[in-house]
Amino acid sequence: MSAFAIAHLRSVEWGPEIIEYLKKIDDTLVPHGGAFLIHGSMPEVLEGELPGQVVVIRFPDMDKARAWYDSPAYQAILPLRTRNSDGIAFLVQGVPDGYRAAALAGA
Repeated sequence: MSAFAIAHLRSVEWGPEIIEYLKKIDDTLVPHGGAFLIHGSMPEVLEGELPGQVVVIRFPDMDKARAWYDSPAYQAILPLRTRNSDGIAFLVQGVPDGYRAAALAGA
């Protein structure tokens, strides 16, 4: 089952460190099967407020997502982002093929 790394970046200070982070992050994803699904576009907010940008990276499973985040390669560049942005990041498990919302209600 796919898993996702999601970040909501409320603000980003563009400078040399963010540029370096962007140049290096793709190579950290490859060994873990990660791929960007959403990156660099502003969301069209339909309800509530969501200042900033959303990033979504898909992984084959939660173990691969955790392994990417904890990898020495990613941990080496992570401070380049955290020192220059305000936001949150998290991992979340996807749902199986054919999933229906009614399953959560026990139906």
